[in-house]
Amino acid sequence: MDVTIAKNSGLCYGVKRALRLAKETRERKTEKVFTFGDLIHNPQVIADLEQKGIHSIDDLDMIAEGTVIIRSHGVSPKIYDTLNKKQIEIVDATCPIVKKIQKLVEALAKKEEEIIIVGNKKHPEIKGLIGYSRKKGIIIESEQQAKNLSTKKSRAVLAQSTQDLFLFIAVVAALIERTEELKVYNTICQSTQTRQKSTSELASCVDTLFIIGGKNSSNTKKLYQISKRILPHTYFIEKADHITPVMVKGAKKIGLSGGASTPPEAIQEAVAKIKSSYKLQYLTEKRVQCQS
Repeated sequence: MDVTIAKNSGLCYGVKRALRLAKETRERKTEKVFTFGDLIHNPQVIADLEQKGIHSIDDLDMIAEGTVIIRSHGVSPKIYDTLNKKQIEIVDATCPIVKKIQKLVEALAKKEEEIIIVGNKKHPEIKGLIGYSRKKGIIIESEQQAKNLSTKKSRAVLAQSTQDLFLFIAVVAALIERTEELKVYNTICQSTQTRQKSTSELASCVDTLFIIGGKNSSNTKKLYQISKRILPHTYFIEKADHITPVMVKGAKKIGLSGGASTPPEAIQEAVAKIKSSYKLQYLTEKRVQCQS
C-alpha cells in the first residue's frame, strides 16, 4: 500500500498569518479576546483557540470591551464601523488576498455597472464583499444562475478567493453570451488554484482519496467536489478518527489532500490511521484465510 499526500496540502499563508496574529494578540492582552465569527473553518483549531482564551462570537452586542480579531475571511465595512463606535480594539487578520478583492469590489462599485461575484452567498467572505459593493453585487452560485441573467451592456465578474476554477470558467462563458463588455477578474487565490490542481492530479492516479478538513470549509469542500468528479472513492473527513477499514479496503494506492485551514498534524494523523486500518484489515483477512 502506498500513501501519497497532495502537494501544498494544509495551511495556506493567509490562515497561518491569522493564527499567528491571534496567538500574538492573546499573549500581549490581559483583557478578553474575541474573533468575530470563526477565525478559520476548522473545528479542531477553533476548539484549541477557545481553550487558549480566544472566543468566537457572532453578535457584536455581546461585547462591550476587549479586543476583536477580524477573521481571515474578512468582514463588511459595517462591522468595522460598529467596532469603532464601541471603541473596541481591532486586530485585522483578514487574508491579504481577500483584502485585495475587497478593494477591487469597492473600486468597481464606484462605477455604474453590475458586479457579479461567483461564490457561496452564506460564506463570510462573500458577505463581506457584498458590503463593499454598494448594493451592486450579485451573487452567482451556479452556471444556470448565470444563464438566467438578462443581457447587459457592461458587467464585471470576479470570484470568491476559494472558488472552484471550473465553475468560475463556466459562469464567465455564460456571461459572455449575455454581456456586451465583460470585465473578468480571476480573484481565485493562487494557493487555492495550486491545491485544486494537485488534488485533481492525485485523484487521477490513486484508488482512494481522503480530503481532510472542516465540513464548513469552502475551499476544502471544493477539493472534495473536484476529486469526486474524477474519483468516486473520495471521502471528505474532518479528522483521522472518521477513517474506517472499509474505506481503505482493496485500495493499493491511497491519496490525501488537506484544505487551506487543515493543520499539518491532522494530515499526519490521517496517514497513521490509514496505515493502522490497512494493517488491521490485512491481519483480519489473513486470520479468516487460516481458519478456512
